[in-house]
Amino acid sequence: MFIFLEWVATVTTLAGAFLTSLRYDPWNIYVLNVGSFLWLLWAILERKLSIALVNGGMLAIYIFGIFYITP
Repeated sequence: MFIFLEWVATVTTLAGAFLTSLRYDPWNIYVLNVGSFLWLLWAILERKLSIALVNGGMLAIYIFGIFYITP
């Protein structure tokens, strides 16, 4: 039902992984935050608990990364 949101989340997460491979800090963390948030939103809307838990945890880790990397 929310196929567009799912694909935007996928492309955003892949873009964040690409930025990580090129060592674009901290932009990679920002993009991965957006990707995880979109996946979390999709999982909540689709009632997919396992995906919601994984992306909620990843979002918390990425937010920590923003404050740890950025002075």
